[in-house]
Amino acid sequence: MAQLTQPELISPSRPWYRPSLTTQILIGLVLGGLLGYLSPTFGDRIYFLRDIFLNLIKSIIAPLIFATLVSGIAGGGDLKKVGRMGAKALLYFEIVTTLALFIGLGIVNLTKPGIGVALTGGGDIKQLASIPPQSFHDLLVHIFPASVIDSMVRGDVLQIVAFTVLFAMAVSAIGERAAPILRGCDALAQVMFKFTGFVMKFAPIGVGAAMAHTMAHNGPKVLLNLGWLIGSLYLALVLLVVFVFGTVALIARVPVRQFLKAVREPFTIAFATTSSESALPKAMENMERLGVPARIVGFVMPTGYSFNLDGTTLYLAMASVFVAQAAEPIIGHMSFGKQLFMIVTLMITSKGVAGVPRAALVILLATLNNFLPNGLGAIGVAVIFGVDELMDMGRTSVNVVGNCLATIVVARWEGELTTRRRAFLAHLKRCDASWRRVSWRLPKRRRVAIDPDVRQTSVC
Repeated sequence: MAQLTQPELISPSRPWYRPSLTTQILIGLVLGGLLGYLSPTFGDRIYFLRDIFLNLIKSIIAPLIFATLVSGIAGGGDLKKVGRMGAKALLYFEIVTTLALFIGLGIVNLTKPGIGVALTGGGDIKQLASIPPQSFHDLLVHIFPASVIDSMVRGDVLQIVAFTVLFAMAVSAIGERAAPILRGCDALAQVMFKFTGFVMKFAPIGVGAAMAHTMAHNGPKVLLNLGWLIGSLYLALVLLVVFVFGTVALIARVPVRQFLKAVREPFTIAFATTSSESALPKAMENMERLGVPARIVGFVMPTGYSFNLDGTTLYLAMASVFVAQAAEPIIGHMSFGKQLFMIVTLMITSKGVAGVPRAALVILLATLNNFLPNGLGAIGVAVIFGVDELMDMGRTSVNVVGNCLATIVVARWEGELTTRRRAFLAHLKRCDASWRRVSWRLPKRRRVAIDPDVRQTSVC
């Protein structure tokens, strides 16, 4: 066995003039905000850089999901695990999103941000109102694509996952004859992760351009208009993350420090771009590095983009009651029982969010039209529309954190979560009986600098 030196075990410190990607993204975020505030015209002009970044990210999603799911499911060899993993994931999704809805309901009734808000003016929602919301029947039909190529072109994650799971089951059923496909998918996954690394070098510029546009378009004055609603939403999101996600992390024995390091980059990207898709490739890569098997990451995280939108469901609960509070001079006070019924309706209809542009506002508008008379729902959504982008930043980033946490929870539930330290020591033990002579060099307070796939570690 090759002798391991200290530099191989411990990551070297990074010089100050070469900041980490997270630091670079935060710098881009701040500089973009200042640029948009000081020069709104220029901030609008550089918005195309954000679009370039998002287009590059979207080009990664379909091949990455396909490759990781096929190699993970078909390479595992046990199709029963797929069904069990799917059932556990959906159960977890339903529990957490329900808790998110009730946190939103509690906060909005406590802070009452809609009291005194006039239902007049607002943004133009004509295009929004023309988009029909998906029913549960429509969602079931929508899951299964008529053409997977068309699904990949449109970036429909749910359809890509459905096709890929069936394809992986077929590959597993064929057995040895499908070995070349497995090797090809494994190589494709590695290539796409490397491609993601190249694209992420452009992230600070794309994030800065997105923030410059947001500040130039809205300006700080938007914080004075409906500021109580925005503040209430972020308070509820913080409570969701600290108490619900924190409790889940304790129960599932999540390595919190490593988890926070893994999600900080996807969180920052999602916050600045208001796009969950922009954070998906980096989030998948980081969860695999954290010790979650590729098949769990490839299944749970894309599926969560349709069924585990914790931040979005919390926002829907708060926004719907906010409009009802603003409409009290016309319709009177909405009882808690009616609010609860409206929340249950949102819980069901929000499952049709996948594939709908401006999905949260579409679901909100459809639900409010069933509970408020005289078109008040449309007027209320128009009022919110003006500040929706600022609220979208918070709910989208929480969606990403929730989906990352879900992958770890399902992996722990399946008994397949392996930390980097445990994986490295297990590899040494399998590799040579002299592993004990090396283990003392791995203090718990330090992190081992090894390849995320221990099978590729050059130790023996």
